[in-house]
Amino acid sequence: MEELDKLKYPIGRFECPENITNEDLSKWIEVLETLPKRLSALVDNFSETQLDTPYREGGWTVRQVVHHMADSHHHSYTRFKWALTENRPLIKVYQEK
Repeated sequence: MEELDKLKYPIGRFECPENITNEDLSKWIEVLETLPKRLSALVDNFSETQLDTPYREGGWTVRQVVHHMADSHHHSYTRFKWALTENRPLIKVYQEK
């Protein structure tokens, strides 16, 4: 893994199993359900300086990463909702960066 990839993906890139089991789905749902509380507990006692510390040189701060995660999950939820509830869903574009 290249050095930049190690910084971008500290636990590695996602590798989708060839066959997704009910156990896989249950684990992933649990991760999503527990993430907000776990993340909050992780950064609750951070100082302003810690929140404004970049993850890597030239990278986002802890505060920016936390906000990006919430924003990204919200967009994902909305897009899935559209796909499930619209007769002819059109995936709307947005500026990810």
